[in-house]
Amino acid sequence: MPRIMVIDDDPDIRRALRKVLERDGHTVVEEPNGHSALRHFTGDPADLVISDVYMPDMDGIDFLMRVRDAFPDARFIMISGGGSLGKESVLQAAERLGADRVLEKPFKVQEVREMVQDLLPTSP
Repeated sequence: MPRIMVIDDDPDIRRALRKVLERDGHTVVEEPNGHSALRHFTGDPADLVISDVYMPDMDGIDFLMRVRDAFPDARFIMISGGGSLGKESVLQAAERLGADRVLEKPFKVQEVREMVQDLLPTSP
């Protein structure tokens, strides 16, 4: 059964994603920020990470770069409600830094399900 780590400082978003993904047959681990997620991921990597960009303690971009260095095959969906890093959006930066997919908030559940299905082709 594929394992997915959902990282977001908003507990409502984490819970909503967990419910949808568990209904689809995935095991889901929730983390409130990149720092706690990195500790968990290093000891027990997930097949896919769905991470917000802006979070306290360690943001999603920093988490993405650290995990990409240690686990180059990790798969990522980065989500954000907006913002920019210089001339590019944070989601464009996330793609450039190795995110497999990006998704702007607010998003539809079906968009997440399709991305997960695409990135985990053996999932139900």
